Amino acid sequence: VQLQASGGGLVQPGGSLTLSCVVSEFTFNSKAIGWFRETPGNEREAVSCIGTTDGEKSYATSVKGRFTISIDTAKKTVYLQMNALESEDTARYYCAAEPGWCSGKASMQRAWGQGTQVTVSS
Repeated sequence: VQLQASGGGLVQPGGSLTLSCVVSEFTFNSKAIGWFRETPGNEREAVSCIGTTDGEKSYATSVKGRFTISIDTAKKTVYLQMNALESEDTARYYCAAEPGWCSGKASMQRAWGQGTQVTVSS
């Protein structure tokens, strides 16, 4: 398994969750790991991305200021700290191996994790 996501769950609006993505060494060398999310009937959309060597970060406009992406290089783990969660954040979240940079495009990903469900509801 190249990427393994975990940490999803049920949370109330305004709450927080932290997702984790453990990455194989080979996949870690792809130089960028992205988080995407998908809801039924919709295309998978980019949420955030981080460079594994330069630590450069990017965020979708809808999550900027609320989500924080980080990386533990020694553990080869990428985290997505999600604060001030809204019902619109409900989705299945996937981590993915970007094609060498933060493309933000689901079609360009080299590999996907299995996803973890995040449900924001009271």
